[in-house]
Amino acid sequence: MMAVNFVFLATAASCMLLTFVYGQQAPIQLDNICLGCICEASSGCNQTLACDGDVCGPFRITWAFWSDAGKPTLNGEPSTNAGAYPRCANDAFCAGAIIQGYMQKFAQDCNGDAVIDCKDFARIHRLGAYGCHGGLDTKYENAFNSCLRTYG
Repeated sequence: MMAVNFVFLATAASCMLLTFVYGQQAPIQLDNICLGCICEASSGCNQTLACDGDVCGPFRITWAFWSDAGKPTLNGEPSTNAGAYPRCANDAFCAGAIIQGYMQKFAQDCNGDAVIDCKDFARIHRLGAYGCHGGLDTKYENAFNSCLRTYG
């Protein structure tokens, strides 16, 4: 009995280690449709939006979100430069890198369907990494779902 338990535990530990090691190897990548639909739901993907209060750009990104995403910058400028955050968040491509970085760090199954996909990323973007199991506001959810139905 002891040998069977040891073999089971060793096998389980190996599987967990492989899952951890290989899980770290596979980067999370949001496709352009997913990024576009998150942008659409966030602001109508209005490329002319600048900063308004504590949110910037078409994805409506906060400084904390940018920081958690690894502080990507426009054209590789140092993240310590004054204005690095709003310059990146106000640029659609750089903002996309912010979203990618945040999802890489916080990807999880938010809606309980046992799959991590664009619907989860939309929830993480809107509700944050630690609140993504909560309810989305109707306007954001409807805009996101409409976009996915149209383009996804």
